[in-house]
Amino acid sequence: MPSTLIAFLGACTLVAASPGPSTVLIIKQSLRSRRSGFLTVLGNETGVFVWGLVAAFGLTALLTASEVAYDVMRVVGAVVLVAFGVQALWQSRRSRAGQADEGWAGGEKSGWAAYRGGLLLNLANPKAAVFAMSFLPQFVPDGAPHLPTMVGLAALWAVYEVGYYGLYVWFVGRMRALLSRAGVRRRLEQVSGGVLLLLGVRLALEN
Repeated sequence: MPSTLIAFLGACTLVAASPGPSTVLIIKQSLRSRRSGFLTVLGNETGVFVWGLVAAFGLTALLTASEVAYDVMRVVGAVVLVAFGVQALWQSRRSRAGQADEGWAGGEKSGWAAYRGGLLLNLANPKAAVFAMSFLPQFVPDGAPHLPTMVGLAALWAVYEVGYYGLYVWFVGRMRALLSRAGVRRRLEQVSGGVLLLLGVRLALEN
């Protein structure tokens, strides 16, 4: 079991290190504040755990078996990505015009929005569901009870990524003096918005 856990955590590191829409959103929100960044991480990892549970109960097999269900999730995911991309581009435009970013100023509303954004982005991604189904079973040891082991691995995966992406939030916070400059922040908003928009379009056009 220890060797299995080491291999599993190594694989989790490789998965987390692969750039994707969640990484872009976490960095984007971390530019606003560490709190927003960390709550986005928590939302994203709640989604990871949910997909892990779905995989543990074998429900993702229904998603891969049904082309219609997968296509519906793919379109929903594309819409979510495009919406986040457009939002980032709009915020960069507002920043250029010198308007305050009131919707993301501290408080409960911004915290819930950050958490919800991370959760929604993960749950709207059909690839995350399919990946969880193919990834987790590989690390269930022979003879181990399948369901509780899969649930435990899903929880470990989510907790591990909280720590991993927490480093991103911490690093962006350390660079805040530089990244908070109006021109730099506006450019980063434009880049992150463009990336999310392109990822959404690619997902929509994917067969």
